[in-house]
Amino acid sequence: MEKRKAVQDAEVASKSIERGVLIVHTGPGKGKSTAAWGLALRALGHGWRVGVVQFIKGAWETGERAAFAKFGEQVSWHTLGEGFTWETQNKERDISAARAAWMKALELMADPGIALLVLDELNIALRYDYLPLAEVIEALKSRRPGLTVVVTGRNAKPDLIAAADCVTGMEAVKHHFAAGFKAQKGIEY
Repeated sequence: MEKRKAVQDAEVASKSIERGVLIVHTGPGKGKSTAAWGLALRALGHGWRVGVVQFIKGAWETGERAAFAKFGEQVSWHTLGEGFTWETQNKERDISAARAAWMKALELMADPGIALLVLDELNIALRYDYLPLAEVIEALKSRRPGLTVVVTGRNAKPDLIAAADCVTGMEAVKHHFAAGFKAQKGIEY
């Protein structure tokens, strides 16, 4: 273990970049947004201000929204989606909602007090071409150096994956929904 520690210490010492990162959580498995909430909680624990923009979700009162509300001004939370895309059935309204959410995201990106920004389900808005991909990627790449952004949602576009510093694909191995379980308070929302 001493040799292993020496190797690890040398690798850690060789790293010198310190700036915000672009993180993408994607894939068909459960836990993309949940992982982002974990990062947000960690950031809050260090005294950071956190911004959240939800692009698709909107109709449900969620446990995470209620929990983060307890942090008061330390969290700037904006649920601007119209609901899941299969429920809304109004593409023009969905596009308008996504555009409003993107404008809020740009506003929070420009706020020097925000250190972590979660763009929840942005991948879905990009998947359905509700927003111009090139514009979104350019804004994310040219963000303030100290800002970390987390993008969640299935089907991340290849260009967004290429632009990201860290990409995690959540794999669907087994999900209780497939066995007949309904979405449950405290577990799914």
